[in-house]
Amino acid sequence: MEACLAVEKEIDKVLSKFGGINEHAKRVLSDLVNQIQNLKEEYDNTDGDYVLSSVQRDILKQSMGKIKDTVSKIATDHRDLHSTVSKVGKAIDRNFVSDFAATTREDSLTSPEKLQLINKIICQHLYRQGMQDVADELAKECEVMPEAHEKEPLNEVNHILERLKVKDLEPALAWAVVHRDNLEAQNSPLEFMLHRLKFIELLRKGVSHQTDAISYARTHFRKFVHRHEKDIQTMMGMLLYIPNGINSSPYSCLLDSEMWIEIHELFIREACQLLGVCVNSPLTTCINAGCTAVPALLNIKHVMMQRQVTGIWNGREELPIEIDLGSEARYHSVFACPILRQQSTKFNPPMRLVCGHVISRDALNKLCSGNKMKCPYCPMEQTPADARLIFF
Repeated sequence: MEACLAVEKEIDKVLSKFGGINEHAKRVLSDLVNQIQNLKEEYDNTDGDYVLSSVQRDILKQSMGKIKDTVSKIATDHRDLHSTVSKVGKAIDRNFVSDFAATTREDSLTSPEKLQLINKIICQHLYRQGMQDVADELAKECEVMPEAHEKEPLNEVNHILERLKVKDLEPALAWAVVHRDNLEAQNSPLEFMLHRLKFIELLRKGVSHQTDAISYARTHFRKFVHRHEKDIQTMMGMLLYIPNGINSSPYSCLLDSEMWIEIHELFIREACQLLGVCVNSPLTTCINAGCTAVPALLNIKHVMMQRQVTGIWNGREELPIEIDLGSEARYHSVFACPILRQQSTKFNPPMRLVCGHVISRDALNKLCSGNKMKCPYCPMEQTPADARLIFF
């Protein structure tokens, strides 16, 4: 991110300088054009054998000299702009590293199986973005066979999202009704939020649609009273302000366009949860992880090369730093041994000591001294055999 901001700063300088040069050139050239046109009109209004006076000749010479100076100044400004543009390229070279070999494994993406997996992940991402034609063509060229149960539900979800962008709630409402049982099982407010937005859109149309709004509320809000009673009371209060306009009422905040953004994000989240997929595609998650990890890894590798300790980390089985992508990218619980600083595996699982502290099995074996060991966090002595395997 810092590298992007540094390059963006140089680009802003170029745009600012270009805007100033462009504005100055337009103003100066416009003045010169007007001056030359005035001289031409004066000359055209004279007789054919008219001889210019000394004053007129001086004015014409001054105008020609001013034109020459202006063209020279514009050319100089143009050359100066080129030097500013070249600084952008230098900033890119300075802030971005083109060779990432130090942070990658040569054999990580070379096998046919892994290349096929990458193509499949890209196809899945394109399907999730609604780019079905591009995904189908890529799948055809790469000989990837997308599963029907992965492709068809995403097409329906993308169609609904496109309709929501143009403020059409009907496809989303129909989808929520079909999946009502599953949505209620996961305690989702999606169907109610859609009906609420539909009700607000009817109120927005004014007094002529007041009866329609009341009828809609009686038909659809009754089954949500036990869960959304306060919200329904709020919407009923909006009816009092229809004659004078809801825009100037205490409920004007409910007319904000943010409501449509909120329902768009809520539908994506609930639909993905119902389909058993994460909100972000695997490709998006990998790219976000790479953008977070690569700059730190390059800095670590650079420090290691300076101190001539490059053999400490070979970059093959584990990372020397922790990559935190936020809570939305935590798909399952993990345990890192506080002694060895390693994540647990099926061959090195977490072990609970008698005192309640948890360490890895490898750490437990290293701390053993015969049939006794002392907890590294408290002075309790215990037998290693008393430790119990735990599951997160």
